Amino acid sequence: MNQELFNRVEEALKSIRPYLEADGGDVELLEVVDGNTAILELKGACSTCSMSQMTMKAGIEETIKKAVPEITSVRAVKV
Repeated sequence: MNQELFNRVEEALKSIRPYLEADGGDVELLEVVDGNTAILELKGACSTCSMSQMTMKAGIEETIKKAVPEITSVRAVKV
């Protein structure tokens, strides 16, 4: 795994994390695979929220791709 890429994705998540936490949720970056896919896990309220797919696409994925253009795919496990 590319540690530098992992760290950059983690930094991007820090910018959106307060919004998730405000609603009782969170997101954890599990790994970056194949050099361009971020694997995430939604936590807390985000894991059961009916809007979690929209949060993933419009919020989390967009934030990551804007900050780390090398990431071309974002997947969530246990959603």
